[in-house]
Amino acid sequence: MEEQKAEKDLVVDVSPSEVRIALMENHRLIELNRESTQGHSFSVGDVYLGKVKKILPAMNAAFVDIGDKKEAFLHYLDLGLYFTAFDSFVRESNPNRDLRKLYSGMRLGEALAKEGRIEDHLKPGQMVVVQITKEPISTKGSRLTAEISLAGRNIVLLPFAGKVSVSQKISSKEEKKRLETLMKSILPPNYGAIIRTAAEGKKAAVLVAEVQSLIEKWEGSWPRIARNKGVGLLFTEYSKTTTVLRDLLNETFTSVYVNDDKVFEETRKYISLISPEQEKIVHRYEGREPIFDHFEVTRQIKSSFGKIVPMRQGTYLVIETTEALNVIDVNSGIRAKTTDQEENTFEVNKLAAEEIARQLRLRDMGGIVIVDFIDMDSQEHRNELFKYMVSLMEPDRAKHNVLPLTKFGLMQITRQRIRPVTEINTTEQCPLCHGSGKIASTVVIDEQVERKLAYYVIEKGLSRLTLNVSPILGAYLTRGFNSYLRRWKRKYRCHLRLVEVTDHSILQYEFLNEKGEALE
Repeated sequence: MEEQKAEKDLVVDVSPSEVRIALMENHRLIELNRESTQGHSFSVGDVYLGKVKKILPAMNAAFVDIGDKKEAFLHYLDLGLYFTAFDSFVRESNPNRDLRKLYSGMRLGEALAKEGRIEDHLKPGQMVVVQITKEPISTKGSRLTAEISLAGRNIVLLPFAGKVSVSQKISSKEEKKRLETLMKSILPPNYGAIIRTAAEGKKAAVLVAEVQSLIEKWEGSWPRIARNKGVGLLFTEYSKTTTVLRDLLNETFTSVYVNDDKVFEETRKYISLISPEQEKIVHRYEGREPIFDHFEVTRQIKSSFGKIVPMRQGTYLVIETTEALNVIDVNSGIRAKTTDQEENTFEVNKLAAEEIARQLRLRDMGGIVIVDFIDMDSQEHRNELFKYMVSLMEPDRAKHNVLPLTKFGLMQITRQRIRPVTEINTTEQCPLCHGSGKIASTVVIDEQVERKLAYYVIEKGLSRLTLNVSPILGAYLTRGFNSYLRRWKRKYRCHLRLVEVTDHSILQYEFLNEKGEALE
């Protein structure tokens, strides 16, 4: 019941180098996604034209070059049922042919046998259309599939597939029949689809529009397949913002806040396509302070990504991530709410379970997770804690499995690993002492700032500047009627705006020009 009442907000921070997306549940940070805007990273869902580099008969797999420095891995079982149709399309397409006619006239042929051999279908140097299912992690390259799918909010489009299937979670037989009949009537030849749970009750116009947009995306890659026989990206999934919305958007979503015009328009347009009645939840953030500071995302990141994660009433977690597994240790700290030690331990463990479920999503921790709960004597409490952990993990979109506690109080959790664990270093070298442990006296900090200001105004001729400072230094420079800030504006006849940044350490400051670029 509580999950239904939870308010969900998406906060999108667009900067020149990356887009950061924070999913908040009741104003608490649950997921953090980051997408680089400089160059292309190899992400789940991206579709490439790749070149087979090496066949591995012993593993029944192949290494494929998709442009990454680490070769990607493609297993025979990931070729898909109708790989021969994809392969024929790649071989026969060229810029002089009518590609739509070629595609629709392609025979699907016999489905690939489960016990077949990869060397019967792939040869070194062969070009193949592949899609990333698991991102490069550590020394391993991407994991690929040759069975291409284009996921939308309500529909997953399947090129070269012969059937339409409906989500088992749609219980009404009449609704299943309606959706299946509708989909078969609008899909062109050689297209299949999976109808997702979100499609239940949706109007035909919404589903038709989504299918058309997915088909356009797939067909938009055809000229590149025909023209460019070299390795390269054909198309990416939607941006991380729209991908998060696609998977999570429901009636509990209250707001999406974006601080960039282009991403705001893209997000609004996407929601109008998949859920027109919710278009009004997208808001353009116009505040003066950074968007992550305004919604207290920065503060939560700082407190959540360290090795030690504090919780309520003195309890805390210690999180260690290694190549093979993740280890989480639960510590009770100074908490002693009741005189009954067993009951107190059970309460601490339940509190820790809530934070652990959040941390797994927040850091996107995958593989094996070992949790060392505080020992409990009662078997009933152990069983209750296991059931509680299972219920807390239910909203997690990644495939996972939770095992009961061992006699040593250890719980094993496996969680689907499709991308590297998110690591944010929450410690930093002091920008003032640079690790020496000594800084200039706070008495002369105003003189330092003024010297810099004088240099930029008099020597460089800049008249409009922004001064980013920590909240403590900001309070010092603006205190009183005749503050330092007011005096400097008069003395140097410049437009000087002071912005307090929570990320800055006590005496840290930086000047920005009117374009918002940091000055050395």
